Amino acid sequence: MNGLVVGIDLATEHVRVVVADEHGVPIASAERPLAVPDRSVPGQAEQDAASWWPATSSALREVTGSLGPDDGEIVAVAPTATSGTVVLVDRDRCPIGAALLYNDQRASAPAERANAVGRGRWRACGLRIAPSFALAKLGWLADHGRLVAAARAWSGADLVVAGLTGQDPVTDWSHALKTGYDLVRREWPAEVLDALHIPASLLPEVAAPGTYAGPVSAAAAAETGLPHGCQVRLGMTDGCTSQIACGAVAPGAFVSVLGTTLVVKGASTSLVHDPAGVVYSHLHPGGLWLPGGASNTGGEGLGLSGQRADLRRLDAAAAGHGPASVVTYPLARTGERFPFYAPSAAGFTLGTPRDDVDAFRARLEGVAFIERLAYDHLATLGVPPAGPVSIAGGATASNVWNRIRATVLGRQLRVPRRPESAFGAAVIAAAGTVHGDIASAAATMVRYRDVVEPDKNETAALEDSYLLLVDELNARGWVSEALRDAVHGHCSEGSEAHGQAIDVGLHPD
Repeated sequence: MNGLVVGIDLATEHVRVVVADEHGVPIASAERPLAVPDRSVPGQAEQDAASWWPATSSALREVTGSLGPDDGEIVAVAPTATSGTVVLVDRDRCPIGAALLYNDQRASAPAERANAVGRGRWRACGLRIAPSFALAKLGWLADHGRLVAAARAWSGADLVVAGLTGQDPVTDWSHALKTGYDLVRREWPAEVLDALHIPASLLPEVAAPGTYAGPVSAAAAAETGLPHGCQVRLGMTDGCTSQIACGAVAPGAFVSVLGTTLVVKGASTSLVHDPAGVVYSHLHPGGLWLPGGASNTGGEGLGLSGQRADLRRLDAAAAGHGPASVVTYPLARTGERFPFYAPSAAGFTLGTPRDDVDAFRARLEGVAFIERLAYDHLATLGVPPAGPVSIAGGATASNVWNRIRATVLGRQLRVPRRPESAFGAAVIAAAGTVHGDIASAAATMVRYRDVVEPDKNETAALEDSYLLLVDELNARGWVSEALRDAVHGHCSEGSEAHGQAIDVGLHPD
């Protein structure tokens, strides 16, 4: 065994560590729980960041211990974390207070100020600052006098890098994006920081993902079992590492991650500017732009959280049901952010379902319709998917849902063997160490376990339902006339165009 790499995923409820070899074969993994997030106040999502490093080091100790003498073959490690999460630390690199998580929504006023002051900058970057962005959260913390004692403002990945190296870290420009880092000018937005009363000294230097951040320190080696001097590489946000784990790293390649919510991400040779403000782009270290967005629609819209028996029963019944008799927009909460922005949006059903199976099938289709609308919106911006779409997330366990999604999208779907963010971080760790760059690392390490074809017998019925949903979203003022017309234009091209799109000769590993 040689050339082992480690990926660390600091998620919301747990930290997960994966060890893989140079071919992408998983060697070991471990997981530890994190402190339960505090959501006691509406819009609040906080977490005790003091739980992050102990959980990370414990998980690392488990995997290195399981390797025995082969732990010395580990050459590099890279982290990934949630996008938009921010933690304040003191001069000893210890967290001050709770971290504000990616879905904390209390910073609407600072977000508005940031958008107003930096309007031209954000337009050039293809960005709209949302309350969930770390930049807005820092403005909120400043407004509440909570920046006074802070020495640095970090992402979760920064804290992990600091724990591994024992140094104040350089951050990667992926985690820095939602803190306001300007990917076009490659600078922090000084005028916006001043307007939000955020000291520039809080923010770290920025480098490309995959950059060498330093060696694992002697103290961290003793605590984690990693080899002293092992390379620490800068990672990317969890959405980006999941995209890498799915192999979507070439122009026109896209991935849909469907779990509680739906995330769509792809790769483009040029920066995407979205007048609607619902698509934003990360920057790949190789120079490609990574446009995408995150919907509030997803598995949560099935309405069966924690009801595994009902989910299994309905999923099995939906497989033989055929297209639903009703059309559903399965939004569980108020407000949508992608593929359209509508703070007042709410779920609805057009018609009355025949039974619970019909209603469930309609919800499966509804999520697929929003996924299709996301790709249609991206197509209007000049970045349609080329060839098959990779899919990841818990929803891939449902064969019927995979087939519905393939039919609605009109193209093949491919299911990676290791789509999780921790594996994507391991691929980044392999870049520049056991492989030349991220593209070559992904080409060697990413494999697929299945390919899903559209069901041509259901194409017409599902397309009719999709158009009904888009028309209704437009009638409610949530989807623009321009997008509605573009959708009808795409659909009028007919099934022949869809057939051409899916004929790519893909074969699973």
